[in-house]
Amino acid sequence: MFESTESTPSYGLSSIGDRESIGKEFLSFTLGQEEYAIDILKVQEIRGYEAVTRIANAPEFIKGVINLRGIIIPILDMRIKFNLGTPVYNEFTVVIILNITGRIMGVVVDGVSDVIMLNNNQIKPPPEMRAAFNTDYLIGLGTIDDRMLILIDIDKLMSSDEMGLVESVNDSSVN
Repeated sequence: MFESTESTPSYGLSSIGDRESIGKEFLSFTLGQEEYAIDILKVQEIRGYEAVTRIANAPEFIKGVINLRGIIIPILDMRIKFNLGTPVYNEFTVVIILNITGRIMGVVVDGVSDVIMLNNNQIKPPPEMRAAFNTDYLIGLGTIDDRMLILIDIDKLMSSDEMGLVESVNDSSVN
């Protein structure tokens, strides 16, 4: 018989058969030597990196803002945010424009790989690291053939107290 495992995300699917057969699409990208992925439904567009206007006293990972068709949007460098060394800006550097709860923002990554479909049985829970670092924004680790992708819950990451870019998506403090 099948037993449910609470450590595997269900994405709102009702039965084990559904969870194994229905997948979720992710946009995969590289940061340094690692491959990451986010929910494709959060992606508005992908653009080449262009010069930004710096904002005084902004955290280092906030590169600045750009004017995107009349909308001023913040640009964050995920390589700096995740402490992945000194970022290099070249012809492969891209900005993923995100729409998170109606807020438009861009994240700088080393490169975009592809759109992938992951079934729930290909998604493993994130490792428990407790004090080493915060894994609240990780969905888990996705596996396809010999690839392992770090799956990011971009809503949770952008609404974290540290980032503070969007209102909390799941505000559990309301009684």
